[in-house]
Amino acid sequence: MKTIFLLMAQYEGHSIIPVERVCADYFAPMQFSTFIQKVNAGKIALPITRMDPSQKGPRGFHVADLAAYIDARREAAAKELAQITGR
Repeated sequence: MKTIFLLMAQYEGHSIIPVERVCADYFAPMQFSTFIQKVNAGKIALPITRMDPSQKGPRGFHVADLAAYIDARREAAAKELAQITGR
């Protein structure tokens, strides 16, 4: 099953997922402020989507970007496992 479909089910069909929910669901127990710093520094490669250009506007991640990130992390883990086990 495709990751994007699972995420759409998890987030009830929403295309933009609030940054706070993604942090809590996928990056716990990382502090929210640390999570934002890592995203802004590019250490976590997820583009933040703003529906309103103001600084205080709501921020979120597009479900397709989150799915691509999860799939990329899975591929990296599989590659690492293959190197460790020699398979």
